Amino acid sequence: MAYTAVHRFARISATKVRPLAALIRGKAADEALEILRYQPHRGARMLEKVLKSALGNAEDRRATNIGSLVVVEAKADGGPIVKRMRPRARGMAHVIKKRMSHITVSVE
Repeated sequence: MAYTAVHRFARISATKVRPLAALIRGKAADEALEILRYQPHRGARMLEKVLKSALGNAEDRRATNIGSLVVVEAKADGGPIVKRMRPRARGMAHVIKKRMSHITVSVE
C-alpha cells in the first residue's frame, strides 16, 4: 500500500524541485532522507519535510515494516502563478511571475 504526502502551493518553482525529486525517486526512504539532508538547495528542505510527512502517514496507518519503505513517486507539478508588475523605462511595465508548485511524495 502506498502512503502519500503533498505540499500544495509551495512558494518555489517546480523546475527547481524536479531535479531533487529525481534524485530520491526509487531510493529507500532513509537513504532518500540522507541524500536530501546534504543538498544545499532550498527545495531539498521542502522535499525532506514532505518525505517525513509521508513516513509519518505510513507510521500512523500502521505500516508493517517502516524501515523497508521505498520512494515510488516524487514529483513537483506547477501550481498557480502570482503576477506582479514592475515599472520599467519609458512608462512600460514588465510582469514578475512568482511561481508555486505542488510537491508530492509517495512511499510504498
